[in-house]
Amino acid sequence: MMHPPSMKILLANPRGFCAGVYMAINVVDELLTSCPGEAIYVYHEIVHNRHVVERFRNRGVQFIESIADVPEGAIVVFSAHGVSPEVRAQARAKQLRAIDATCPLVTKVHAEAIRFAKRGWQILLIGHRTHQEVVGTRGEAPDSIQVVETPADIPHLVIVDPTKLIYLTQTTLSIDDAATVIRALKEAFPEIKEPPSSDICYATTNRQTAVRAIAPQAQLVLVVGSRNSSNSLRLTEIAEIDGTPARLIDDASELRSEWFIGVDTVLLTAGASAPEDLVHAVIESLVRAFGGEVEQVDVFDERMEFGLPGSLRSLLRERGIDPEGRRISLDRERDTAVFLEERGIAHHTVTLTIGRST
Repeated sequence: MMHPPSMKILLANPRGFCAGVYMAINVVDELLTSCPGEAIYVYHEIVHNRHVVERFRNRGVQFIESIADVPEGAIVVFSAHGVSPEVRAQARAKQLRAIDATCPLVTKVHAEAIRFAKRGWQILLIGHRTHQEVVGTRGEAPDSIQVVETPADIPHLVIVDPTKLIYLTQTTLSIDDAATVIRALKEAFPEIKEPPSSDICYATTNRQTAVRAIAPQAQLVLVVGSRNSSNSLRLTEIAEIDGTPARLIDDASELRSEWFIGVDTVLLTAGASAPEDLVHAVIESLVRAFGGEVEQVDVFDERMEFGLPGSLRSLLRERGIDPEGRRISLDRERDTAVFLEERGIAHHTVTLTIGRST
């Protein structure tokens, strides 16, 4: 037979939207609902996912790469990746109503960069220099920050005082990639300081750890996410480094039957900016093609609830809308179970406990 008669689909939990991405998307949703008829501009893609961006474009959202493209006084949303002080100043100069959807963890890295730069320290920012998050963070203290992508960049750094040197990291980096650069920096500059706490996003870490823990049980890993999503690319790399073939797909339309020859167990996960309905569509495609059941594998519990950003709450009040009681909640295990029940797909949940201190 070309394909196994029944397939086990291991569904990694956590996967998909992290809290920061979920909040950013909900901010734009809330604006579209609460400000009908008003133009909504978003600086850069709200998140790095083609489907999310296209869906918002279809609802009238305009994505721009320059504040010059926003009419004076209009509403502009800063994306989850954060922006530099220069962009904020440009928005103020045009009297734009800026709604900040920056991920709180990115804001934390910005604050660290500002604090250490003010103290006269040099900052080595580990990350991809063209990524919007790195561009925004570097903009906080451009004279104090040098970007390090790989160990090959280290000989070209200009260090004034190695005793006043600290590294920070892009939040969506691979744990392994960051560790490689950090080791090299510590060898080159033994007195370099670490950030007060890890900058790599807990959600990025959790998704990578889940893939590493579950992938050995599968013959193929499918990662739902766009190719410009840093954390989605890392998930595929981690699976392959550990010996399991992996495919990064935007959606179910990219599935190819030849991938599944001899495969009876698939691990399905998603990058932090991938909508859950795309994951659901992949599940349905696999069940139609191969039958089988879904096993939700819970590695970390990311259920959470949080309020709207202050800038959005203020705007809603001005529009006569009471923001009190408006909450954003995320419970992927519950929502997935409801979806699977509605579709009549056999499923169960297991808990995989890893890396816990006892």
